Amino acid sequence: MSEQKYPAYGKVYLVGAGPGDPELITVKGSNILQEADVIVYDRLANPELLSITSEESEHIYVGKRPGKPSVSQKQINHILVTKAREGKKVARLKGGDSFVFGRGGEECIALKAANVRYEVVPGISSALAAPAYAGIPVTHRKVARSFTVVTGHTIKKSDSFENWCHLVNSDTLVILMGMRNLHKIAEQLVRLGRSEDTPVAVIQNATYGDQKVVRGTLETIAEEAEGLSSPATIVVGELASQSRELSWFQADTGETGVAREDHILTNFAG
Repeated sequence: MSEQKYPAYGKVYLVGAGPGDPELITVKGSNILQEADVIVYDRLANPELLSITSEESEHIYVGKRPGKPSVSQKQINHILVTKAREGKKVARLKGGDSFVFGRGGEECIALKAANVRYEVVPGISSALAAPAYAGIPVTHRKVARSFTVVTGHTIKKSDSFENWCHLVNSDTLVILMGMRNLHKIAEQLVRLGRSEDTPVAVIQNATYGDQKVVRGTLETIAEEAEGLSSPATIVVGELASQSRELSWFQADTGETGVAREDHILTNFAG
């Protein structure tokens, strides 16, 4: 079996930034940020992480903003390939983990097609960190022996959730990017057979100083969580009720959280 040969380009590192708190990035991810020539970063990657980068490094913001003009995935792929071909060490910094609804696989495909070397540095996904910071174990003996992670919207934004029959009996269901469809999701899970009394928790801005946790049931959660916005993680299942007893994280109620930058990159054409 022959190995793919790469030209003497630079290299791209897909680095998971973790769920928000900058201290939750991995040691390896932190080391790469300090050494990188270029940092290409997303909206959900905590901008405080840029403070550990080299003063000479180039920072390129490519965050996608829901419902607003954003850098396309094609543009992002082009940036990564272009910078690597300039011989640069590129850190592609993504919130959470690059391979958990982070489109990291798409970027790896583009890099491989361009014959550019890459490495994946896993990060802590909010699918695990958000429940943990809300005091919700996603598994627990005699209660939940498994958990399922699913996205709350599709690329076409037309998901009616009719294909969720296989999810309705999940011990613990963790839903990312589902706030816009929370009412529809709760309604459909009940329609498919889940009890309307099933506990639900919504964690907004998990691990940040302004983290907020709202609790309810499938019947009430849409109303209880009204006013919350993304980024938020939805947890459905009996263990969601543990949040009241096991809650340990004290949010800084006087803080508004870390400001997220809203720059749009226009230098690269798709």
